[in-house]
Amino acid sequence: MSEHAYVVRGTDPGRAPLMLLHGSNGRETDLLDLAQRVSPTSTRVGLRGTVTMSRGYGFFRRHEDRRVDESDLRGRVPDLAGCIRELAVGLGDSRPVAVGFSNGAIMAAALLMSHPSALGGAVLFRPLAPFEQPPRTQLQGVPVLVLDGAHDERRSPGDGRRLAGELRAMGARVTHQVLPVGHAITRDDERIARLWLRDLPGAGGGA
Repeated sequence: MSEHAYVVRGTDPGRAPLMLLHGSNGRETDLLDLAQRVSPTSTRVGLRGTVTMSRGYGFFRRHEDRRVDESDLRGRVPDLAGCIRELAVGLGDSRPVAVGFSNGAIMAAALLMSHPSALGGAVLFRPLAPFEQPPRTQLQGVPVLVLDGAHDERRSPGDGRRLAGELRAMGARVTHQVLPVGHAITRDDERIARLWLRDLPGAGGGA
């Protein structure tokens, strides 16, 4: 997958690189501007999902009723984890932080749960729990920010809360907020993510 990665080098090599996972029908450049706003001195790596969709790409397939195709998701997680480890070499001493939206946020959650050593944290915009039965992973204080929209037409009430609870049960240090917005990422999302990343040791980006 590394040939479908877009890298923008940051000005502070001491900051953790951000691995950007776009939403459905997206591509590797979708979250670069957002990442620059929320962590301007961090290296930003836009990743392209390997599933071809009608107007772009995704990181895993869904069933016709939009449920996560868990078998497909599980099959794609190891390759993405390996890609992130490969890309992280030479980008600094800190483990990368995933920034995912929707389809990409679900994949980032699956990465945390299945390959916890690949990431040092995650910002998850509009996620849901990737697995019916989560693995028995120990996350040992990995920081995670989960941001839900109260009026998100693509999520059921409590989707993000369920994921936040599962990650906490695994030992992650979770911050979960529900904003009065829909599915799209808003300025309020960006403001919260910027402050969260700023206070994250080795992962913030200054102003």
